[in-house]
Amino acid sequence: MEAKSFLSGSTIPLIQNPRKLPSLSFAQSHSHLSASFRAHKLLVPQSLRSSRRLECVNFAEKVKNNDDKYEKDFDSGIKKKSLAVFVSGGGSNFRSIHAACLAGSVYGDVVVLVTNKPDCGGAEYARDNSIPVILFPKTKDEPNGLSPDDLVAALREVGVDFILLAGYLKLIPMELIRAYPRSIVNIHPSLLPAFGGKGYYGMKVHKAVIASGARYSGPTIHFVDEHYDTGRILAQRVVPVLWNDTAEDLAARVLLEEHRLYVDVASALCEERVVWREDGVPVIRSKENPDEFS
Repeated sequence: MEAKSFLSGSTIPLIQNPRKLPSLSFAQSHSHLSASFRAHKLLVPQSLRSSRRLECVNFAEKVKNNDDKYEKDFDSGIKKKSLAVFVSGGGSNFRSIHAACLAGSVYGDVVVLVTNKPDCGGAEYARDNSIPVILFPKTKDEPNGLSPDDLVAALREVGVDFILLAGYLKLIPMELIRAYPRSIVNIHPSLLPAFGGKGYYGMKVHKAVIASGARYSGPTIHFVDEHYDTGRILAQRVVPVLWNDTAEDLAARVLLEEHRLYVDVASALCEERVVWREDGVPVIRSKENPDEFS
């Protein structure tokens, strides 16, 4: 059985015995507004238990001048992560994450793009950068899309570790959530739990924020569950809502922080710096001070 990557002209063969994906407990935000926690009662990955500090080598010293220039290693032995990004539109967050991967600030590679709109800007960018494109879901209007089970098999075939939703407007199926526990994150353009849920997306969010009289807004990155925007919050950034803001003004201010925040979180995920408290709340280990969390 084969899952065809839409518009790419290539195919992604589905493996018969997909490897068991790691259940990663670990992300990072450098927000100056975030709170700090001392290290206690945290479920810490094995790779960090052996050392109080996650030491990162200078990437510039590890880059090779050949085809392996991005195959860098941490002294801790953490492997480079493979990322799948889901988009439905222009994909500006996707582009930021991909650029950060190429620059070495995110210890991972975008290995596949998934979209429900094969002609969107994000899909075009992926094709221009030789990133395979998969159409999902399969619908009456898009018969070439994959089923949930085929999507899981295709992502496993290319070794995906984390799934990053970046403006993907479809509900994620339970098959994918079960296959990638604590490994799917989404970005939303408001400070959840406010202005979230079904129907709150894009400019609708910013119009609602302004109409409410809220003085602050900003992006939220959260883990994904079976509902819209209800998963555990991982990271947030705060921006002011000015008295004369239009929805477009606020959207531009929030989007700038989205790009920064998503790169920070992708970096923390790939470096295994997301830690789950015993009460089920994810926090992010500081890269500069491993005894502090945000």
